[in-house]
Amino acid sequence: MSVMKIYNINEIFYSLQGEGHYSGTPTVFLRMSGCNLRCPFCDTDFSRSQPMTAAEIVAHCTALTEVRRVVITGGEPSLQLDDTLIAAFHEAGFFIAVETNGTHALPDGIDWVTCSPKEGSRVLLSRADELKMVYIGQDVESWHRRIVADYYFLQPCSMANTSEVVDYIKSHPWWQLSLQTHKLAAFK
Repeated sequence: MSVMKIYNINEIFYSLQGEGHYSGTPTVFLRMSGCNLRCPFCDTDFSRSQPMTAAEIVAHCTALTEVRRVVITGGEPSLQLDDTLIAAFHEAGFFIAVETNGTHALPDGIDWVTCSPKEGSRVLLSRADELKMVYIGQDVESWHRRIVADYYFLQPCSMANTSEVVDYIKSHPWWQLSLQTHKLAAFK
C-alpha cells in the first residue's frame, strides 16, 4: 500500500499577482510552509501550517475560482514541491508558476520560474523565466550575470526605497521595476 505524501501548507487564496511579469493577473496562490532562509523582510507567518495531500490542494484551488493559474510560493516551495503535485495541477488544467530563492533544484514541468535569490545564499538555479531581486543596495549585477532570465526585475523593499530603485534602474536599464502592488491595495 502506498503512502500519500502530505504537504505543509501555510495558506491558499485567490487574488491578483502583485509583482513581476504577471503583475495584475488573477491567480491562485499556494503558500507552502517552511523555508531554509530567514530573510528579515519576509512576509510569511511560519507558525501556520495545514497538512494536505496533492488532491486536497488542487481541489481547494479549483473550488476558489475558474482561473487555472497557480503561483506556488512560500516559504521556499522547492523544499516540498514534487512531480506528484505538479502532475495533479497540470491534470486539472493549471498553469504552474513557482517563486523560489533558487537554493534547491526544482522538479520538471513547471511552466514559469521566478528566482528571487537572497544575499549570501548558495543558489543552484542558473536559468529562470524571471529574476526578481528585492533591492536593499546590494550588488545585484553579480546575479544578473549568473542567472539567465527573460526578465530582470528590481523591487523596492516593502516600498520603502522606491526612489533609490528607480534611480538604479535608470542607470542600469536591463532591469525593470517591480512594485509590490498588493501592498498598495488590499487584494485579498
